Amino acid sequence: MSQSHKFTMSYFPAEPGEPLWDMTVPELMQWNAKDHPDRIALVEGIADPTRRRRWTYQQLVDEATAVARGLLERFAPGDKVGIIAPETPEWVIFQHAICMAGLVIVPVNPAYTERELEFILRNAEAKGIVFAETSRGKALRPMIETVQASIPHLVHAICITDLDRLKAEGRPDRELPRLDPGEIMQIQYTSGTTGFPKGACLHHRGVINSARLIVERADFPVGGVWINSMPMFHIGGGIVSAIGTFSRHGTFVLMQQFDPGLFLELIEAEGVNCSLIVPTMILALLNHPDMKTRDVSSFRSILSGAAAVPAALVHRAKKEFGVDFAIMFGQTESNGPFIETLTTDPVELQSETIGRPVPHVEVKIVDLETLETVPVGTVGELWMRGFGTMKGYYGQPEATAAALTPDGWLRTGDLCTMDENGYMRIAGRLKEMIIRGGMNLYPKEIEEVIFDHPQVSQVAVLGLPDDTWGEIVAAVVLPCAGDDCPSAEELYAYCRKNLSPQKTPEKWFFVQSYPMTATGKIQKNVLADMIRVGELAETAWARPVRNSVIA
Repeated sequence: MSQSHKFTMSYFPAEPGEPLWDMTVPELMQWNAKDHPDRIALVEGIADPTRRRRWTYQQLVDEATAVARGLLERFAPGDKVGIIAPETPEWVIFQHAICMAGLVIVPVNPAYTERELEFILRNAEAKGIVFAETSRGKALRPMIETVQASIPHLVHAICITDLDRLKAEGRPDRELPRLDPGEIMQIQYTSGTTGFPKGACLHHRGVINSARLIVERADFPVGGVWINSMPMFHIGGGIVSAIGTFSRHGTFVLMQQFDPGLFLELIEAEGVNCSLIVPTMILALLNHPDMKTRDVSSFRSILSGAAAVPAALVHRAKKEFGVDFAIMFGQTESNGPFIETLTTDPVELQSETIGRPVPHVEVKIVDLETLETVPVGTVGELWMRGFGTMKGYYGQPEATAAALTPDGWLRTGDLCTMDENGYMRIAGRLKEMIIRGGMNLYPKEIEEVIFDHPQVSQVAVLGLPDDTWGEIVAAVVLPCAGDDCPSAEELYAYCRKNLSPQKTPEKWFFVQSYPMTATGKIQKNVLADMIRVGELAETAWARPVRNSVIA
C-alpha cells in the first residue's frame, strides 16, 4: 500500500510483496548448505576470541543431520521434545536436529521452576527433553530428574553433553522424514489469562516467512552478520534472530547472555551488521566506556520492540551508532512479529507507533462489542490474518476457538489504533500483560500462587512503570481478617518457591478493600492510578540480595 494512500477505516489489506517461501526449516538450511557451504553460519560469542567455535553451513547441517538420526533411534516423527538450556551453539544444533527428525520443539525458559517446567512438559505430552547441566549458575539436572519421575510419558532426558554419543547412535543410512511447510515445528508456550501457559502451535511456513520479512524490513543484508543476546527459548532469539539470519544466508553470532562490553567487542571483531535489542540493552551499550573506543562502523541497523522506545533514545542510538532503526510488534500466536516500522521512518513514528503490517498480512481494528471495523483513530482490538496465524493452542480447543475466528482472523487481545497512513499505535492490553525487560508476564498465574498463601484473602497483580525494565510486577494484597498480616518478605519468599524471578512481585501494597466494578471485578486501572498519585503507598521491605548469575 502506497505511503500516500489515506485510510478512513482501520483496515489494512494484505500487500503482495515478494512471494512467500513455501518451505520447511530443514529445507532452508539444506539450501544454505548447498549454495553457501563454506560460509560461516554460527559463531560462539564468548569472551575469549581464541576459543570461539565456528560452523560453516555445511558443518552445521551435517552435525544437525547426524544428531537427528540419533534422535530417531529414540523418538518417532511427531513426538514432542523439550529443550531447556542456555544460549550455546548446542541449542542451535539441537533446534535444527529436532526439526530435521520431524519432531516438535518445545522450548523452555531455564529460569522456570519445577512446577512451571512440569506443567509445560505434561501439557505438551513431551516424550523427551534435551537439557544442560546448568544455566547461569542454576543446576538443571535435579529438576529434570524430579519432573521426569512424575510424568510417565517423559521417557527420554538427553544432556547436551551427550551430543557426540547421540550422533554415534544414529544410522548413517537412515532417511530423514519429508516434512510439509504447514506442519507444526514448535509449541511455544505463552502465559495466558487462565493462569498457566498456553502452547501456541507454530508451523514452518509461518516461522520462516515471519522472520525473513521482519529482518528484511530492518535492512539486514544478504550474507550479513547478526549478533544475538536474546533468549533462544523466546521467539525473539530462536525465530526472529536465528531463523531470520539463516533466511538471509547470514552469520549468527550467539552470546550466552547480554554483556555490553562483549557485545561491542563482537561487533568490531565479527563485523556485525544488525541485532534485536530491547531499550535497556541499547542504553547499556551507549553508556558503556568501550563505546568510545570500539569500531562499530559495520553496525547498520537496530531492531527493537517488546517495550516502548523513547524518541530521545532512538535519536541517540542513530547518532552515536550511526545506525538505522526499526520497531516491530507481534505475538507468539502470530508466529512472531507482523507489524514493523521502516528504517526510513522519522523518529516520531519509530517511537510513537509500531509501524505498518509486513507483506501478505491483513490487519484490522474492531469494536469490542460489535466486532465491526472501526474508523481510523478509534481504539479497538487488533486482529490479523495471513500466513503467520498459529494452528491453534495445543490440546486446548476452547482457547483456540476464542483466539481464532472461523474465517481465519487471529484476535490478538491488544487494544490499538490505526491512523490514516496505516501506522498502528498500542493503546492498552485486554489481557493485562506485563512486559518486563521484553518478557511477557501475565497477572493471573502470579495471582493464583499468592492467593494460595493461607494469610491472603485476595490479590491483584499489575505492572508498574520502571526506568530499567519498562515494567515491573506489583502485588496489591488484601490480607485475611485479623492481625496476622503476612509481611512482604514472607510473600516474596513464598512466591520464589513457585515462580521464576521475573514473575515474582518486586513492589508490595496492602489494602483493606479494593475499588470494584458493578459486577464485582477489581478495578486494576483505578489501583494503578492510586499508586501513581500516591494514594496507595508501597510497603517498605528488605528484598533479599539476588545473585545475578542465577536465573
